[in-house]
Amino acid sequence: MAKKTTLQEKDTLELTKLLKEKRESLRTLRFSAAGSRPKDSNEPKKMRREIARVLTEMGNRAKKT
Repeated sequence: MAKKTTLQEKDTLELTKLLKEKRESLRTLRFSAAGSRPKDSNEPKKMRREIARVLTEMGNRAKKT
């Protein structure tokens, strides 16, 4: 079983890449939900929380430097 990596262990470039991917997937979720019933109606909420976690970590790093 692989070790789960946390956001603190990732570098800044990885965080920005992850943020871009999460925002893009949230966008596609929104547009797919507009046309039909989504499979998981809580998925956008989960995605927004993940984006907030990444932004929080990036903000904490900015404060330290």
